[in-house]
Amino acid sequence: MKRMRAILCGVLAALMLAGCGGVERVACQSERPSPDMNLTQYTVVEAAYPVFPKEPVYGDYIDDNGEGDWDAYFAAQEAYREELRQMGKGENVDDGAVLDFAGRTAAEIFAGQENTVYSPISLYVALGMLTELTDGETKRQVMALLDAANTGAFGDPVPVEVPLTIEKGPFIVVSGHDLFDMQQLLEQTKGKGIHIYTHSEMLPAHGYPELKRRYPHLKGNFGTAWQNQQREFEDIPAPILFTTNCIMPLRASYADRVFTTSVVAYPGVPHIDEGRDFSPVIEKALELGGYAQDTLLPGLNGGSTVTTGFARTAVLQHADEIVQAVRDGKLRHFFLVGGCDGTRPSRRYYTEFARLTPPDTILLTLACGKFRLNDLPLGTVPGTGLPRILDVGQCNDAYSAIRIALALADAFGCGVNDLPLSLVLCWFEQKAVCILIALLALGIRNIRLGPTLPPFLSPGVVRTLQERYGLKPIATPEADLQAILGG
Repeated sequence: MKRMRAILCGVLAALMLAGCGGVERVACQSERPSPDMNLTQYTVVEAAYPVFPKEPVYGDYIDDNGEGDWDAYFAAQEAYREELRQMGKGENVDDGAVLDFAGRTAAEIFAGQENTVYSPISLYVALGMLTELTDGETKRQVMALLDAANTGAFGDPVPVEVPLTIEKGPFIVVSGHDLFDMQQLLEQTKGKGIHIYTHSEMLPAHGYPELKRRYPHLKGNFGTAWQNQQREFEDIPAPILFTTNCIMPLRASYADRVFTTSVVAYPGVPHIDEGRDFSPVIEKALELGGYAQDTLLPGLNGGSTVTTGFARTAVLQHADEIVQAVRDGKLRHFFLVGGCDGTRPSRRYYTEFARLTPPDTILLTLACGKFRLNDLPLGTVPGTGLPRILDVGQCNDAYSAIRIALALADAFGCGVNDLPLSLVLCWFEQKAVCILIALLALGIRNIRLGPTLPPFLSPGVVRTLQERYGLKPIATPEADLQAILGG
């Protein structure tokens, strides 16, 4: 048998060599073709290389005041993508995101194992298919996993009042979504006399007990939503650490004190690698020294504090009180007002909508859209101790909002669409797609979306969403409140 295998192997090898004989002979020629030899006579077909369109750059859509024309930018992006589609080309892969994904997942997969074969691209594509090519139920499950990652590590959020005053002395501002990066920085700054302040989507970090309890130098919040950073970071006497997206083109007044980590990078900006050694950030904080006096940086509506931490566990602890308030006529309606924010003046709608809501209503809010309203002095529902504004958390905390809605429906013994609940969402970008699809998969109807509808929705898709789900664009705060509440 062994002899027969050897003979067969020899025959196969000979056949393989014979099949490649032409290539092999050329490769082994001692005399190469002359450089000036005309080889076009052997041309089968001449290659035709496509001329790709130029991808729009957001920096080209920012005026001298740092205001970005997002509508024009997204219109240009859509035109660019349409040209690619006409050429039969798909979306470009974000190489930086893939490389960071490969680094993180490889560390887990190879830990304590031998002879493991791993394809980061295959896993990346598989997870992309999971989130983008499956239904909303799967998207909700993915959101649940993200929620579990945060709550499993740092506990269920609890309500906490967050000051908007920056205490004198050295400090660091942390922007983005990554609580792991925040925890690593907090650990490395213990006992160094440096205060840590959240920015934008990092605000909910204050609600996680394992961060707030262990790190008392997590002091407060600096600034508002991501799109205001160029103005709010002007001449800041402290470093800024960007942990995930939402970094805008830097201005000279603070460009020398910006650091990035994880999937964020910017030309000329120091990047903290996967080792998460934040020593350069700490040294910069000590060098700059912070403000000489306590400095209040008020919210968009002039408030000096905001409250966060009203995730599902915190809200549902009051489920009985909420149900009783509704039955007693003290609480008439719930609004979910939040989502992704931007610079366009039309987004003031959400501030005015919140300001005009009656005192016997509650507003759930989340994501960076909450900065439009989270410092409004709306107090509590009369006759109860329930705050009128409940900050659920980050973008990914939309899962908490979904759980709250489902739990309230169960408590009232009705469906979600039968609740006195209205969703008024501010639309912006990619994460919102996942959230919107998850909401639609739950059968939630009559969602109001604005200030513009997503640009990738064709008229036919919009018509279907309106007919099947009652999806509608926002109008004016007054008109929408009239339509929702009547009378």
